[in-house]
Amino acid sequence: MPKTFPTPKLVIFDCDGVLVDSEPASNQALIDNLACHGLALTMEQSMAHFVGCTMAGVMEKARGLGADLPDRWIDEVYAETIARLRQGVPLTPGVPELLARLDAQEIPVCVASNGSEEKMRVTLGQNGLWGRFHPHAIFSAHALRVAKPEPGLFLAAASHFGVQARDCLVIEDSCNGVTAAVRAGMRCLGYAPQDSGRKLAALGAEVFRDMAEVPALLSI
Repeated sequence: MPKTFPTPKLVIFDCDGVLVDSEPASNQALIDNLACHGLALTMEQSMAHFVGCTMAGVMEKARGLGADLPDRWIDEVYAETIARLRQGVPLTPGVPELLARLDAQEIPVCVASNGSEEKMRVTLGQNGLWGRFHPHAIFSAHALRVAKPEPGLFLAAASHFGVQARDCLVIEDSCNGVTAAVRAGMRCLGYAPQDSGRKLAALGAEVFRDMAEVPALLSI
């Protein structure tokens, strides 16, 4: 018999790859940049290495893979990534309907991302969601100076809303994000539309492939 859970009192969304389908654009900007610094990667390799990482983490990994990166590389690639995202990224299919369903149930929602507020302003703004979350429901690792896989970002969100960790539900698509949720003591759904989600499941996430599945998983 499937395990049942109480309806959450707060739903915490990751941004890139969960609310917005921005990972392909961000990773293409990264691939193009790293090629100029001596590291050739495919989209699949880039996604496997870097999804869910901070830019400092990407820099460390890329250097480990052989990229010859200048000390100010983060500023360089960040500007290129923002420029690519400004060209347009879509919402993840099913997100507007899911948010409307959560609103109807009066369940608070927020965003917790390793990305910067500037980046979220671009990706969420062009899709009409920036005003929905900003300023009281946006939690950025850049602003709070704590990043996934550490749990602090999620715990800060729960504290802000006055909700216990056990009553929160996190929706993530990266290993770092799932790890952070588990460390925070929060239930985590792992969004894996393109593969089996095996890695996310191994870390403790309940894998799903379509946002339309979420209401049933939340008992709403």
